[in-house]
Amino acid sequence: MLDRLQPHPGATRPPKRVGRGPGSGLHKTAGRGVKGQGKRSPGREVPFGFEGGQMPLARRLPKRGFFNRNRTTYQVVNVGALAIFAEGSNVDFAALAAKGLINRKGGDVKLLGEGEAPKGLTVVVKAASTGARQKIEASGGKVETPPPPKKRGKLSRKADRPAAEGTESA
Repeated sequence: MLDRLQPHPGATRPPKRVGRGPGSGLHKTAGRGVKGQGKRSPGREVPFGFEGGQMPLARRLPKRGFFNRNRTTYQVVNVGALAIFAEGSNVDFAALAAKGLINRKGGDVKLLGEGEAPKGLTVVVKAASTGARQKIEASGGKVETPPPPKKRGKLSRKADRPAAEGTESA
């Protein structure tokens, strides 16, 4: 069935064959007109955003702020959404994804404090707000977050290196 699919008659047109002389219907200039910027060599003659010498829009508008390449984006889960878990259960990334509260490919999870906390949950997330942590702990549960990675500068790396033989470190 799929091998017999084809467009309706008249739905497609043959490609335009440019630069094939006067008999092609596009004549000597091949549809490019006479002289000027668009007539010259193939390819894009002017850069994208070029407005013929007028100040381009990208330069006319003011610029504000910057794009932080090192930012971390979190999937947000509120404390109230954890009510679907049974009392005393362990809530981690896999459990949240199984219940449809987060997207498996969406990145790290942050717990926020909106809503009522269910009793006795152990929540393992990448980050949690102070309010969310207080609500979970007040209801008899606990929040576990992994420790932040150590930032290693030149000094700490130098200190980590073993001393060379024959030299004493003070």
